[in-house]
Amino acid sequence: MAKPETAKTPAARAVKQEIEARPIRHWRAHLFQGYVITAVIAFAVLVVAASQFDYFPIDLRITLAVQQLHARWFAIIMEAVSSIGYSPQAWIRTAVIAVLLFVFGLQWEGVMSAVAATGAAGLATLVKLMVHRPRPGADLVAVAIQLDSFSFPSGHVVFYTAFFGFLLFLAFTLFKPSARRAVVLITTTVLIALVGVSRIYLGNHWASDVTGAYLLGSLWLAASVSIYRWGKPRFFVQQPLAPAETKPGDGK
Repeated sequence: MAKPETAKTPAARAVKQEIEARPIRHWRAHLFQGYVITAVIAFAVLVVAASQFDYFPIDLRITLAVQQLHARWFAIIMEAVSSIGYSPQAWIRTAVIAVLLFVFGLQWEGVMSAVAATGAAGLATLVKLMVHRPRPGADLVAVAIQLDSFSFPSGHVVFYTAFFGFLLFLAFTLFKPSARRAVVLITTTVLIALVGVSRIYLGNHWASDVTGAYLLGSLWLAASVSIYRWGKPRFFVQQPLAPAETKPGDGK
């Protein structure tokens, strides 16, 4: 008779789990790489198109359709969501969040949240200066506040996608399932989802401005997460909370 199988050691189980997890990681990596390539191409196409046309016919149709929503509660939500992204309150909130993360022990997270925010603002400004697309005109749509900066891409959307997206990433990866984690995940997701609609509703951007901004913001978010993962095991191994894990042979 065959001998009963002996219990596997913890090391053997760990090796088995590592082998089983590899196909999933490879699939996720390929999916992520595919998205990045697609987003870069789509954003490049939009940059060229936006530099040639002040707006597209579908932009006008979308704005007019969104602005048909006259409910007061909807207007209040749209104004509130957009108000978070205006200076100086946007930078005050960013600084407060980054400092709080740093002070309470998440030092690398605090640094990178500031990098995600400032990088997003810088990229949005650079592309605006390159494209020179005018804002929607009051002769075409209802404009809540007339802004004098360029339209493509939406700085609000780039900022929200990169900064609040990074906070969402931190909450998802660092916090255990809890009410606090759920609040952060829901709040950041809602802000990212609604900011694009709010910019169209208020007449400050076209739908193509918003689409380009989501693409650019997501690309910078991906870059921010990559920098975060690269830097943490190198510079913030000993931070008070959520220190980086080191592997044997790292010399740390």
